Formats: sequence, C-alpha cells, structure tokens
Amino acid sequence: MIKTYTITVNGVAYDVTVEETTGQAPVQTAAKAAPAPKAATPKKAAKPAGGAGSIEVKSGAAGKVFSIPTSVGQEVKKGDPVIIIEAMKMEIGVTAPEDGTIASIDCAVGDMVEAGGVLATLN
Repeated sequence: MIKTYTITVNGVAYDVTVEETTGQAPVQTAAKAAPAPKAATPKKAAKPAGGAGSIEVKSGAAGKVFSIPTSVGQEVKKGDPVIIIEAMKMEIGVTAPEDGTIASIDCAVGDMVEAGGVLATLN
C-alpha cells in the first residue's frame, strides 16, 4: 500500500510517498520539495493623523488573530485586552501594557502573528 504525506521541515514542505511493506525490504521512497505556504500579509487599519503610537502592544505567543475587540481611538487601561489570538486551540488576550489610547491596529482577523510581533500601538 502506498501513502503520500506532506511533511514540513524548517518551513519547507515536502511531499513524501511511502510504501508500506510486511517484513520485506523497502521497495521505494521518493521526496520532492513542494512550494512552502506563504505567510499572510498583515492588513493595516487606518491610523489617526498623529501616526502610530509610541507604546507597542506585542504578541506573547505565535498564533492567529482571532478577534480585535478594540478600535483606533478607543481608550484602554493597563491589562485590558487589545487583540485576541488563538494559539494551540486557546484564545489568548494580548493586553495593553499601560493606560492609553489605541493609535494603530497593525493586524487583521485571520493574520498569522509571531511571538513578540507588534500588533497595535498606543499613545
């Protein structure tokens, strides 16, 4: 029986064909590089006339933007959720590091984000 799998190693996807045997010597294996999936390009929300804020709101984990419960111009307190990301089947709130006003939201629902990536800024 021959099975085909896609395996990703260091960001490169490989299509691998494997033949299952029953105690016999392996007959054939083949691997070819498949195009790696492209990361989503972040969609920028409109910024106020003052530009991006000086306080960065960074992601604590890699994941996918699940929801954005805030909007540009909204006042937030330290610890308020600014962006919600989904990582490992959990919703994780990315919170405001201090009191301020949302100056920019630099991601969109569905975007993939890296740990430490700037998702929004505050003034």
